[in-house]
Amino acid sequence: MEIRYIGHSAFSLSDGDTTVLIDPFITGNPKATVSADELQATTILLTHGHGDHIGDAVPIAKRTGAPVLAIVELAGELGQEGIEVRDPNLGGTAKFDWGWAKLVPAWHTSTTPKGTVNTPAGLLINFKDTIIYHLGDTSLFSDLQLVGRRHPIDYALMCIGGHYTMDRFDAIDAAGLVAAKTVIPCHYNTFPPIETDAQAFKADVEAATSSGVLVLDPGQTHTH
Repeated sequence: MEIRYIGHSAFSLSDGDTTVLIDPFITGNPKATVSADELQATTILLTHGHGDHIGDAVPIAKRTGAPVLAIVELAGELGQEGIEVRDPNLGGTAKFDWGWAKLVPAWHTSTTPKGTVNTPAGLLINFKDTIIYHLGDTSLFSDLQLVGRRHPIDYALMCIGGHYTMDRFDAIDAAGLVAAKTVIPCHYNTFPPIETDAQAFKADVEAATSSGVLVLDPGQTHTH
């Protein structure tokens, strides 16, 4: 399996035949190294409805035929675009040929560019028996420790930029709660308010927890 960091909070998970896109914010993303037209998708997963997370989900879904998973109110809005949606709520799990995705709590806010209020979430993903946890745009809260109890986490995709999410210091504590084998930082350096030092985060997490930290540049891929 390959984990590709597309930039901001966008990732792809792929085994060559199947590609899962997460929060595909490409157009308007100054850190994106690809165009939306270049991305393929079998399934698209969204953490919440802010524009920098919905991103290009609709045009990619229309072009590829990929269903979009999002929390129920957000899925209701997206379904009006004529695309296939999957609409669980918090705690709900959707099954796919490649595995499953479950919505878990995240402390944040969320209103779409069209004005639909929706509840933000994290995504616990089983992709071909690898467990990936995208924390979404969360702040630090203690229930992060519950997410991996039944399914120990291989990779945590964790926001560290601060201002709109937790910063790299709170994310040290979050890494300790999540207890993933590997943490991959995201949601930083895209815009001035969220600039931070990912290498310092790596050093701090590896000193304070048992997790390793993998810092990927936008466009870079890690093979599991």
